Amino acid sequence: MDADSSPVPGPMDSVWRMHRAGFDPTQAALEETLFALSNGSLGVRAGFEEAVGPTDGTFLAGVHARSPIHYHERLAGFARNSDTRVPVAEGKGIAVFVDGERLVVNAASVLACERELDLRGGRLRRRMRVRTARGTTFEIRAERIVPLGWPDVLAIRFVLRSIDHDGNVLLLSSLDTARPAQSQGDDPRIGAGNAERLHCLAAQVDGDTGWIHEARGDGDLHVIAAQRHAPGPGLHPAGDACGDGRAVQRFAAEMRSGREIVLEKFVAYASGPRVEGLRARTEDALQRACVEGVLGIGAIQAAAMAAFWMDADIAVPGDPAIERALRFNLFHIFQSAGRNGIDGTAAKGMTGEGYEGHCFWDTEAFVLPAMALLVPDVARAMLSFRHRTLDAARAHAREMNHPRGALYPWRTIAGDECSAHYPSGSAAYHINAAVAYAIGLYLDATDDVGFLRDAGAEMLFETARIWPQAGHFNPRRAGAFCIHEVTGPDEYTTLVDNNHYTNRMARQHLRLAVAVWHRLRADAPDALSALSARIGLDDGEIALWARAAEAMYLGYDARAGVFAQDDSFLDKPRWPFPPKPGGHRPLLLDYHPLTLYRHQICKQADVTMALVLAGDDVDVACKKRCFDYYEAVTTHDSTLSAPVHAILAAEVGHADKALGYFLDSLRVDLDDLHGNTAHGAHMAAMAGSWLALAQGFAGLRVHDGMPGFAPTLPPGWPGYGFGLRWRGRRLRVDVTGAGVVYRLHEGEPLTIRHEGQTVELRCDAPLSRALSDRRSAARASFPRRCDALIFDLDGVLTDTAETHYRAWRRLADEIGVPFARADNERMKGVDRMASLDILLQRASRDYPPAERLALAARKNEYYVQDIGGITPDRLFDGVHALLADARRRGLKLAVASASRNAALLLRNLGIADKFDHVVDAAHLSRAKPDPEIFLAAAHALGVSPAVCIGIEDSLAGIAAIHAAGMSAIGVGDAGVLSPADAVVPDIAHLRLSDFVIP
Repeated sequence: MDADSSPVPGPMDSVWRMHRAGFDPTQAALEETLFALSNGSLGVRAGFEEAVGPTDGTFLAGVHARSPIHYHERLAGFARNSDTRVPVAEGKGIAVFVDGERLVVNAASVLACERELDLRGGRLRRRMRVRTARGTTFEIRAERIVPLGWPDVLAIRFVLRSIDHDGNVLLLSSLDTARPAQSQGDDPRIGAGNAERLHCLAAQVDGDTGWIHEARGDGDLHVIAAQRHAPGPGLHPAGDACGDGRAVQRFAAEMRSGREIVLEKFVAYASGPRVEGLRARTEDALQRACVEGVLGIGAIQAAAMAAFWMDADIAVPGDPAIERALRFNLFHIFQSAGRNGIDGTAAKGMTGEGYEGHCFWDTEAFVLPAMALLVPDVARAMLSFRHRTLDAARAHAREMNHPRGALYPWRTIAGDECSAHYPSGSAAYHINAAVAYAIGLYLDATDDVGFLRDAGAEMLFETARIWPQAGHFNPRRAGAFCIHEVTGPDEYTTLVDNNHYTNRMARQHLRLAVAVWHRLRADAPDALSALSARIGLDDGEIALWARAAEAMYLGYDARAGVFAQDDSFLDKPRWPFPPKPGGHRPLLLDYHPLTLYRHQICKQADVTMALVLAGDDVDVACKKRCFDYYEAVTTHDSTLSAPVHAILAAEVGHADKALGYFLDSLRVDLDDLHGNTAHGAHMAAMAGSWLALAQGFAGLRVHDGMPGFAPTLPPGWPGYGFGLRWRGRRLRVDVTGAGVVYRLHEGEPLTIRHEGQTVELRCDAPLSRALSDRRSAARASFPRRCDALIFDLDGVLTDTAETHYRAWRRLADEIGVPFARADNERMKGVDRMASLDILLQRASRDYPPAERLALAARKNEYYVQDIGGITPDRLFDGVHALLADARRRGLKLAVASASRNAALLLRNLGIADKFDHVVDAAHLSRAKPDPEIFLAAAHALGVSPAVCIGIEDSLAGIAAIHAAGMSAIGVGDAGVLSPADAVVPDIAHLRLSDFVIP
């Protein structure tokens, strides 16, 4: 391509531009999502103007079709209808005809293609070179904007340049009536796809304006789409055509080699329950757009984006890919967030048809918190949507037999419950608490008393009323307040009593409602009196909320040392089925719900999320035990899971895991990690990546209305920085290895907390503080209760490293593969086949599976021959005394070794009879750092993992112990084994009196 025609700026701007080169039709739907544009109400997927495809689409947030839900057995209170957001008339189409023949875009015709999303300017640019069927070549340059803060308008600048063609060109600019919603197939994450499409009632061209009138079948919703153009020199109108749900305007030109033509196209949309006035709204919007032109609209859009980035700018020095991905995610949640106070923010934003355009609790738990700290006005508008649908939530509460209060639905567009599966839908009462959480965070960040008085208090009070109706003060639990038959965030466990997340969030909700009542009584007594009279609220009900909050049951299993996810979760067996091949596939697609419900298996963070959103009163050591336990049983089948795990992992000192989960959340759409980005981007995960940075790495928490930080530096990062808004102030946080610097760029002095200490910030007076090491606070405290010790063998009780080295070295020499002691170190704690993989990394050829098995067997023969001569004098000093002390204390003992020769080795060492169980590695499917081997040992001993101490000499083993929910003692170098809860130099220095409560 000619360099002078490229819209791509230089490499200095790379962190501001998401660029893709090449043309791959199989990736079309994915890229339509990634490069989609929106203003929160209008969403336009990124199909090509000249080749709108079957997965492309344009949407209005409030335009949906309603269809009945068909049940074989419909019972009382079941949702009766479901809403599906449906495509509206497609307005981006500009077909190109060359000498009467349509220019076709496919793998054969596209010679080159580049597209980029300008994150700073808020626009999409594309450049493509295409060969016609007759062999001549054209270049297409297109720019697209959906301006923020405008009526629903799409602006396009379409440039067609002839490279070597002389002849006629015709551009057909069209409005095409909507196609049906995408069908679900076997994946419920897409949607039912059974909604009625919009019907085209009229398609006309009046003068220079083409327009289409669509309506829903019931006549209660109308859409007008209208288009107008500004043709450039040499391009002139060539007639129009209407029919079959299309309005087409033609523009013709004579082309010569090197010449280009320009068409600016503007499309405006308006919708409402009545058609009257919609046409005038689109006319006004088109008039304004034509006056500004694409250039003027671009400048307005750039100004809006500049205001956003002034507050929200991100810096990750040394890693432009991470910085760019963070900007990309923030860009999408900013442009897709509902900002008119009428429309909600869907789980897929405005980028696609996934989940039928429904809004979930994702909005309040993930997207809205980010907006509250970055763009408070948008957060207020998002909450206004919930207030607008409060009457529907009241109606839903009555459907669920609650005589008062409001219950927000699990999935919705207009406010009604749209889920046919009540165990994971209507039973998710925690949606009320998520809305309350969002209100609380918004109030903390803004102190917007006007919102509280006009809308927030009513929402808090009406939703708080549901908790006393869903639970009671249980005399069987000493009067604790228990909540029954609900479903928490983990949809693989439904209809349970005392879901920990629900109870903890309900307590926070009730406390906030009580605090708001008292605040309004002091600050706005007349407003409170009027609201109380209107909804029938009195002091007695407030006292009930306060009593329920303080008596809330938060089940804690002392044996396991963790909060119980619910009353029955810890009684269930762990998930027995091995992972299926073929990458990440949610279990819900392959297993009956009852199979899932019967096991300890979590779809996503549940207890973990409770500790992030409402765990201020829980000590870090307990949080770490909970993280370790529940991480081991969580599949992360929901994209909501990774950012929550990143935040808590950072808090409890799992720095590597925090970074890993952050990257999963960061790139869930860019790398299509869950295989469904083609249906739309994951707004919660995108917001979650920013939350993982701010709340995870920087430790942002709000206590008593004051922001606090406890920053750490992720492994391998030289630093990071981010901005946020707080009560009218602009705050900046920058973290490097030298420490953290807080800067207040705007507003009155601000008091914050750093590592729990109160400090004051003033404008233009940066404040520096040192970083802390969170790992020490998160380590298990010793001595502690212990029922069992689980030992690794090699390197802990004896040293067979030299024996393994000789066996591997002998095999390596025989097959001509280089092998050094450093390679043997990499095999420490790793099973035989994985060790063979390490050996063969330096092989000169590939080894098929059968040959690999033979090589592993040959190595084992050499090893068995060597250990046959091992005698008890090879046992490490102190082992006999340690095992005897353990028996005197009544501890159970097991060995968890990856070696399949562990039993033979223990016999030769003379200590086989000292252990209650030896895990047979032959029956394991997953190697360390997977926790399977330690969990198998605990199960065989009949003890809870939480009261086991694992003893290991490898990092993989330490990670496996923690993943099993156990405490870990490392044996060896304290620097190398720093993730362990404690480290001794060798087994002779391990004194049980230091670690085990008598």
